[in-house]
Amino acid sequence: MAGDSTKVAMSSSPPLDGRVAIVTGASGGIGRAIAIHLHSLGARVVINYASKSNRADLLASELNAAAPSSHPQAIAIKADVSDPDQVKQLFTRSEEEFRLKDSYTCTLCRGARFKATNRLAHGGGGRIIMITTSLVGSLTPGYAAYTASKAAVETMTRIVAKELKGTGITANCVAPGPVATEMFFAGKSEGTIKMIADACPLNRLGEPEDISKAVGFIASDAGEWINGQVVRVNGGFVV
Repeated sequence: MAGDSTKVAMSSSPPLDGRVAIVTGASGGIGRAIAIHLHSLGARVVINYASKSNRADLLASELNAAAPSSHPQAIAIKADVSDPDQVKQLFTRSEEEFRLKDSYTCTLCRGARFKATNRLAHGGGGRIIMITTSLVGSLTPGYAAYTASKAAVETMTRIVAKELKGTGITANCVAPGPVATEMFFAGKSEGTIKMIADACPLNRLGEPEDISKAVGFIASDAGEWINGQVVRVNGGFVV
């Protein structure tokens, strides 16, 4: 135990130093918070976006301005993750921009796109973290199609975790509950929002940062033993 404590005490590098995080849907909401948090942990960040280029470019500029290094620590890359060819180009450009070869790569994917499994395996190590939803566990009426699509992602992630045996890559899902984002607020009345917040044992909505902290832990070495799991981060809203 003393040896482990000494090792931790002597380590001054950030938890994700030398690693690259590809964060899809990172121009806003939960994805943006994740990109910011992983950058704060030392990762170089690829900010993927589909349409909001101004937001993505601004975030990249802000992260680079805050970084101590003169080399780019964040880049914005446009790609539609529903298009396999664009996903391939996303990884290719990320590798080119950050001159990746066998670098340990931390990847976050929002959606059922597992191109990462092929691109990470050759280097060994890495994290695939899918963002799903705690609604899978709540069986809420009116959300059948959405919940079913996320349940499929969770099942695929569990299978992928086993298929990646021997690569050192882990695959997990982080499943948020209600989170205070533009997407969540859209179309909801103040009364509905208050009712949802009051239903949580902590009497509030989640914040994007609540989700990003869970992702950051799973992405780090400390989260290595978490594999093939669905981590429901919802303040007790769904148990």
